[in-house]
Amino acid sequence: MQDINQQLEKIDLIRERTKASYREAKEALEAADGDVLEAVVRLEEEDLNHKKEFQVAGSKLIEKIKELIKKGNVTKILVKKDGEIIFSLPVTVGVIGTAFYPPLAVLGLAATLVGQYTLEVEYNEPTRK
Repeated sequence: MQDINQQLEKIDLIRERTKASYREAKEALEAADGDVLEAVVRLEEEDLNHKKEFQVAGSKLIEKIKELIKKGNVTKILVKKDGEIIFSLPVTVGVIGTAFYPPLAVLGLAATLVGQYTLEVEYNEPTRK
């Protein structure tokens, strides 16, 4: 139980300093191997660069891309596997639609076959204000 309380304290500290959500703070803390300062730096860099990364299981890849597009404010989505870009999706107002769904379907089919992917998302403006 103490480990959970320590993790919550770290997450609360990260949230106070960055205005991140609980999920963002938790993901940043995990990516920083529990180092609060490193997690804060990562979140600040994401915000300055207007970029954010998500780790996604192959079976959830297309669902997450569609969710990001629906939220709006996204200009580009990169799908990476082992650090290499395997798919780049420019998202501009009015362009996304049926033209991108066939490539997404192929990507989705391939993604269900193997592992973990990283989505790098570029936003029009900072993700936290």
